[in-house]
Amino acid sequence: MSEEGSFGVSLAERFFGFILIIMGVVALYYTITSAQVLLVFTAFFSFLSIVLIVLGLVLMTAKTE
Repeated sequence: MSEEGSFGVSLAERFFGFILIIMGVVALYYTITSAQVLLVFTAFFSFLSIVLIVLGLVLMTAKTE
């Protein structure tokens, strides 16, 4: 297989991983600071934010073949 486009794919993968990490951190920050308003949904939104962070980390560390 040709590896001509692998640099662009790798760069895009890392870029979107970085964006997901930023979105997850911002969502987690606002979830924690708004815990009194969210009440029982705090754990749910914290979990979703952590999922975004983990998905971003996976994209950042994945090797493109």
